[in-house]
Amino acid sequence: MKYEEVTKRLTTCVEMKPSRVEWIGKIPAHWKVKRLKHVAKILPSNVDKHIYPNEIQVRLCNYTDVYYNDYITVDTVLKKGSCKESEFAKFVLRKGDVVITKDSETPDDIGVPTYVKDDLDNVVCGYHLTMIKPLSCRGEFIFRFIQSDRTRKYFELESNGITRYGLGKPSIENLLLPIPTDPEQQQIVDFLDRKTEQIDELIRIKERQIELLQEQRTALINQAVMKGLDPNVEMKPSGVEWIGEIPVHWEVRRNKRIFHERDHRSETGEEELLTVSHITGVSPRAEKKNVGMFLAETMEGYKHCSVGNLVINTMWAYMGALGVSSFDGIVSPSYNVYQFKSSEYVPKYYNYLYRTPNHIKEIIRWSKGIWHSRWRLYPDAFFSMFAITPPFSEQTKIAGFLNCKTRQIDELITAEQRKIELLKEYRQSLISEAVTGKIDVRNEV
Repeated sequence: MKYEEVTKRLTTCVEMKPSRVEWIGKIPAHWKVKRLKHVAKILPSNVDKHIYPNEIQVRLCNYTDVYYNDYITVDTVLKKGSCKESEFAKFVLRKGDVVITKDSETPDDIGVPTYVKDDLDNVVCGYHLTMIKPLSCRGEFIFRFIQSDRTRKYFELESNGITRYGLGKPSIENLLLPIPTDPEQQQIVDFLDRKTEQIDELIRIKERQIELLQEQRTALINQAVMKGLDPNVEMKPSGVEWIGEIPVHWEVRRNKRIFHERDHRSETGEEELLTVSHITGVSPRAEKKNVGMFLAETMEGYKHCSVGNLVINTMWAYMGALGVSSFDGIVSPSYNVYQFKSSEYVPKYYNYLYRTPNHIKEIIRWSKGIWHSRWRLYPDAFFSMFAITPPFSEQTKIAGFLNCKTRQIDELITAEQRKIELLKEYRQSLISEAVTGKIDVRNEV
C-alpha cells in the first residue's frame, strides 16, 4: 500500500493546532509541546573502552551497538568494560532508557537512537553516547520521535565541528517534542512497532534478492571466463590448481608473457586523478564525485594510466582493488599499471578474469607481508602468477556476453536497491507523521 493511501485512511477530523515549532508543524489540539529536559533526564556518558582491574567489571553499550540497532535487548552481544562506582550508578542502563549517538565524523550520523527493550544485567552506557532516562514520557515514544526525519534534521543542524561533529547537552535538552496523552503514546508506539517490522521484513526480502542476484552474477562470470561459453567443449587439465580444467584449445600463461609494467611518470599533474573505484565503475569519475579529490604537492611517483591498462592497488589488491581502466589519467604511487604486450589480449576479458574469487585468492597467496593490512602484491609476484588465455575470438565473445548479462543483472540489482530506498523513505515518513499526530492511529489494528 502506498504511503499516501495509508495517510488518507488514517487521517481523521481530529482538531489540529499550530505547535509553534516550525519544523514540527501542526499537532492535535489536545497535545502539548515540551522540551526534552522537562520529560527526561539527559546524561552524556564519559565511560571509555579501557578496562581497569580495580573498577567494576561491566558490559559496555558502545557507539556501534547504538548506531546499528533499533533495540538493545538481553540478546545483544556487548563487549566487556569497566567503570567507577559513581559512573555505574549514573550510566547503568535500565529498561525504557533511550541512548543516542552524540559524536560522529559526519553531522547526519548525529542523534541516532536505540531503545533499551529489556531489563539488562550490568550494562553501562559508553563514551560518545548520551543516555535519555524518561521521567514523565514513555521511552518508546521518545525513541520514535528522535527517529523521525524532523528530529534528525534538528540534531544535524545543532551539531558543531569541522572534521568531527558533536552534539552538546543543551541541544539535546532543548529538543522540543509534542506530547500526546499516555494511552496515545502507547497506541502510537504499538502502531509503529507493527508497521516498521512489516517494512523491515520487506527490506530484508529485497536485500536477500540482491544477494542472490550478486551470487548469480559471480557464478556467471566465473563459468564464462574459466570454462568458456560452450558447455559441450572438450576439457583438459590446466596444470594450475586454482584454474582446474579448461577447454582443450585454451592456454595458460604467466602474467609476464601477457603484460609489461608501465612506469611513465607524470610531471605536470594536470591529468585527471584516477582511483580503482571509478576505473572499474564502482563509483563515478572524479569530476562527478561530491568529495574533493586533490593531488599531492609533488607529482613524484605518480604514473600515467591509459584506456585498457590494468591498474592494481598494491596494498589493497587482496580486497579486489584492481581493474582495467576505461579512462586516461594518472594514479598515485600506491598503484601499479600494467600494459598488454599485444593486441591478441582483450582487456575486458581480463577485467572479468582478474576479479573472480579464485583469482583474488591467488593474489592473497602471492602477496607479501604480515596480516591483511600489510599485504602487498608487488610486480615480481604478479608477473609470476598464471592467467588463462583463450583465443582472441573467444575472449571477445566472452567479454561481449558478460557485458550484456552483467548489465541486465546490475539493472535488476539497481531496481531492488531503489525499492529498498523507497521502503526506507516510507518508513521514515510514517514515523514522522505518527509521532506528530498528522495521522490518527488510535483505532488502527
